[in-house]
Amino acid sequence: MPEEKKVRIDFRSREFILDHCKRSIEFFHPHCIDPNGGLYHFFGDDGTVFDKTTRVLVTEARFVFSYAVAYQHLHNEEYLAAIRHSIAYLRGPLRNTTNGAYHWVLENGKATESKIYTYGLAFVLLAYSKAVAVGVVEAKAYMDETFELLESHMFEPKHGLYAEEADAQWNVDPYRSESGNLHMTEALIAAYEATKEARYLDRAVLLADNICNRQAGLAKGLVWEHYREDWSADMEFSNANSALKIFRPWGYQPGHQVEWARLLVTLNKYAPAIWFVPKARFLFDIAMQQAWDAEHGGLAYSFDPSGAVCDWDKVFWVQVESIGTAALLALGADSEKDKYWQHYDRLWEYSWKHFVDQKHGSWYRRANRQGEMHFKEKTKAKLCVDPDYHIFGPLGEVLNMMPKAEPKTSGA
Repeated sequence: MPEEKKVRIDFRSREFILDHCKRSIEFFHPHCIDPNGGLYHFFGDDGTVFDKTTRVLVTEARFVFSYAVAYQHLHNEEYLAAIRHSIAYLRGPLRNTTNGAYHWVLENGKATESKIYTYGLAFVLLAYSKAVAVGVVEAKAYMDETFELLESHMFEPKHGLYAEEADAQWNVDPYRSESGNLHMTEALIAAYEATKEARYLDRAVLLADNICNRQAGLAKGLVWEHYREDWSADMEFSNANSALKIFRPWGYQPGHQVEWARLLVTLNKYAPAIWFVPKARFLFDIAMQQAWDAEHGGLAYSFDPSGAVCDWDKVFWVQVESIGTAALLALGADSEKDKYWQHYDRLWEYSWKHFVDQKHGSWYRRANRQGEMHFKEKTKAKLCVDPDYHIFGPLGEVLNMMPKAEPKTSGA
């Protein structure tokens, strides 16, 4: 018998990306909707809800984002209804009415953790901003309120960046982070896109400049994760809180290098600057150079200041953020298009084989170096609280930038 031909997938086609986003949202919708309020947060590999009582602030906010991007590109009115349903929960049980912030975790409707994180409030701002962008007009007031709350309590004008953590009385912790500022930049871009108010874009540019240029200048030109109160780089940072290790890992994070690169490309659309694209290319190129696993494929999770990989785990969001950024760099490049499309194809081929759940939809979350999954659940408390926000963020931006006429492919 003749050998069966292997079907080649055109990862670069608009139809493929749209279909992938559709399969992603359909993994969660509509059974993620809790008729009693908000959305369920924890799903097994087949989409079964296995925990109906735990709610995490960033998961609820990320759901709004995922639904909003899905609505923008797939135009299903049910997604808009889900956004309104979720925002009502953000404004209800998840809001801390005593200080104007939000609870971090609820169990059976009761707050069990209420520490304030810029990281968390950034996702609240992102959720409201994306809701406004798709026509949920009441979220405009919530968006402005969240920005002003951060302005009053967390923004540090002297440094042009946000502090990261405060207690319920808004006493700010000395720990400083690039991560909260990364997600604030993302949220501020979304706020600008929704309103065209210059203050949001100006602040996004300020944060990006201060992290990617000034702060990166303290760490070999790359984005370091952890800083002291005076914003000096804490190269020896060690996180004693196991519950926060997923949010505060040590080492250079390739995933954050490429996320910043993606945001710089987006900022260049709205406020063109000579440094945005070169810095984006630098961050992406170093991430690929240092973290790509030549033996098993995929990008490693972390590398140390010498450039050696210090955590070989493969995490889904690192791969998909890199996929999106590679496409944006290719779509915007006058030169080196082929290089970035080749990175894009290589990342997709690895992810398609190891992370994309071909049967149920969505992606598996975290594997060892060889591609063996540490767990099969798609969301899992303290290990992954992402309802595919990291799929809709980069791929949604690719769809925004991709011309209607398909880019020429190389048969990948």
